[in-house]
Formats: sequence, C-alpha cells, structure tokens
Amino acid sequence: MSVTEQLCQTILDATAETLSTAELDAARRVALDALSVTSAGSREKGPRILAKHLQEESGAPASTAIGFGFRTSPFAAAYLNGASMHVLDFEPMSFPSNHSTSPTLPGILALAEKIGAPGREIATALTKGIEMQGRILFASGETVREPFHQPGVVGVMGSAVAAGHLLKLDLDQLRCALGLAASRAGCHPANSGTMTKATHPGLAGALGLDAALLASRGFTASRDIFDGRRDYEQGFFEQPLDESILLGFGKPYRFVDPGFNIKLFPAKFATHWTISAALAVQQAVGDPSRIEAVEIIAADVPIIDRPAPETGLAGKFSLQYTAACALLDGVVKADQFTDERRFQPDMKRLLSATKVVLDKSIPTSRDKMHAIVTATLKDGTRVTRRCDKPAGHFSLPPITRAQHLVKVTDCFRAGGLDEQTIGQCIAAIDRLEHLEPEDVRLLMERLGTPRY
Repeated sequence: MSVTEQLCQTILDATAETLSTAELDAARRVALDALSVTSAGSREKGPRILAKHLQEESGAPASTAIGFGFRTSPFAAAYLNGASMHVLDFEPMSFPSNHSTSPTLPGILALAEKIGAPGREIATALTKGIEMQGRILFASGETVREPFHQPGVVGVMGSAVAAGHLLKLDLDQLRCALGLAASRAGCHPANSGTMTKATHPGLAGALGLDAALLASRGFTASRDIFDGRRDYEQGFFEQPLDESILLGFGKPYRFVDPGFNIKLFPAKFATHWTISAALAVQQAVGDPSRIEAVEIIAADVPIIDRPAPETGLAGKFSLQYTAACALLDGVVKADQFTDERRFQPDMKRLLSATKVVLDKSIPTSRDKMHAIVTATLKDGTRVTRRCDKPAGHFSLPPITRAQHLVKVTDCFRAGGLDEQTIGQCIAAIDRLEHLEPEDVRLLMERLGTPRY
C-alpha cells in the first residue's frame, strides 16, 4: 500500500464510535470558541462585502450564512463563514501554529445542514479535519515554503477529510479527494493586514469541500498525492514529510495532545507574547502619559514588525501597535483595530516612540518563543516585563470555563445576539455530539439571524 492509501485507510477507520471523551470535549470547546468568534466577525467590513458578493453569485439556498440572514450553497457558506471566523484573528490555534478551525468547521456545518448530519458526526468530522492539518504540519517539521500561508496549504486537505467523513467517501474516493484538494492549495501571506487574509481559510475550506463533493460523484485525481515525484510535499514543504508521523493520524489526536490555544486577544498569535508583557508593564506604570519610549525584544518574525501600520486592521499584525494598545488602553479588544483608533494622537505618539528588536536567538516556534517589553518613563525609570507563554497557550493549564465564557459571550454579543439566544447557542454546542439534524439546523438558524 502507498503512503496515501495507508493514511486514507487510517482516516476511514476513525469513526464517531472511536472518539474518546477527551476528544469530544476538545471538539465542543473548539466549536464553541470558533462559532462565537464567527458571530462577531460577521460584523466586520470584509465579510459584509463578501456576503453581498456571494449572495448575488451563488446557487441553491441550502446552508446558513452566519450573521447575515440568508441561505446559500454549501460552497459559498463555507467560504463566507470561514472568512467571518478568521477575520478577527481570534479563533482557536493549533500546534504547530495554524488556523485549523476556519477551513473545517464552516464547511462541515454547511454540508451537515444540507444532508441532515447529526452532531456526533459533525464532532467526528471536525476532529478528523483538524487532525489532518496538524499531522501534515507536524510531519513537515513546520517547513511550509515561502511564500505560502499555512491555512491555504493544509486547510484545504483538512476540509476534504472532514467533508469526506460526512459524505461517507470510500477509500478510492478519499484518495481522489485529497489529490484534487492538493491542486487547490496555496494563499499568499503578503495579504496579511488586508481583507484578503480572512478569505484564505474560508476559500481553503470551500475548495476542500468541493473536492470531496466532486470525489463523491466519481471525479478522479491523483490517488497517491503523498507519494512519488511532483507530489504535494515537494510543492509546499522545505523537507520531506515524516511518514511515521503522518501515518500516526489520531494517535493521539493533536488537539488533545499536545492541545490547542484559546486566543484571548484578536490579533496574530505571534503578537500575544508582546501583548501579555505590555499589559504587565501597563499594570506597573498606570498612566501611559508617563511613558517616554518603548522597546520590544521578540522572535525574528518579520511579518509582525510593522512600526506604522497603514490601517487599524493591519495593526493586528504589528508588534508595535498591539503593544501600544495594551500600554495605552490596558486591554486589547476588537474595537481597537479601527482606523479611528490607529490615528488618534496618543497612538501616533507611542508608535513613534517604540523600537522593535527581532532577536534571532529567540526560537520562532510557538512552544519556545518569548518576548520582553521595556517602558522607559519620563523620569528615567525603566519597567521591564517578559512573557514566556500567554494565557490560553496549549502548554499551560487550560483557562477556566468561566474565563472562556467571558470571551464567548462577548463575541456573541458583538455579533448582535441577545442574551436568550446566546444561552441557547452555548447550550446546544455544549451537547454537540447529542444534537439531532433538526437541532443542528435550529442552531444554525439562531446563528444566521440578520443583525444589521
């Protein structure tokens, strides 16, 4: 058997009946976090433009557009809801670092609405779709080639696996679905800080779903996309995939061990170390007008060294801007990433007084990196704080249920849901594996109510 055939057989052997309590717990927690973030993200300008475009261009109304009050094709719903889930940069993060929920969960729910899948199969599809992405990245040694963005490279494969589970693809169909999905992989990180970045996971999810749907109809593609010359790994990774890691699919599922990150700040994950250190500095300093200068020492991730982001949205990818938000406001929330906040006098002053040092000796892997923030005050006093792991990091004890619900509830409120609907959505997701198809449709109806 080829590597691809062995991998696909292992994926098919994973069923709802084989999931453990820990795996179901992780699926529910990821789904709750991601859907609340999607609700909030649907209010952003980019998804609103995309919603209008897809509403006009797409076909049969089978699946819910979360937050927009219309139904559309599964492909368009996966695309739009994936963009809404990702636009705030607030969804759960896998390890190795990747946005693995937005390319999978939206397509799963869109397809589940159409075919009438129950919650336990949704949880299983989500588990397998996230695992596929994590396995590939782990097997690659985190060596996605420049200039590709991870969700575009592995998200499409995870989406194909997730949709393949709901469609009950056989071995040959799943091999073809992965072969077809590999031809849709890509996405360019140069678009970080623009509306386009949010479409990367959404489009990857839609294309992976489309690959599985086509394979279910008998559409053919390479059946051995992880084998031989000119295969998937040679196109997108700097080194060959470790076959033993790849074939260890589900042993254990990586979102259980080593776990996943719950983001507490709506910004690129690599900025969270700096944000956490800056918040600690702010607590010590108090009045931000006392600050004369700021120095940030961080890992060498050039994409987040943005001393003067052009927009508030671009500030999500700026060490300088996210630190300034923390130092000036004592919080880092979605409403700070606006053009209005970006160009206020206090923000402009502090950005001009901030220096970033990208230290090549600091590991860039999200399990080993750290950041140091120093504020020099007008009286010459220096206040320094270091962050080795931000709250919500997979290697730390999980945040409490109460802490998580603060984020979830805030996001649902930002999405326009009233308190009763928020409670109903949380209760439904908490019993995800017990939902019947009609319960799934009711949940999506509640999430889809227009709020503009």
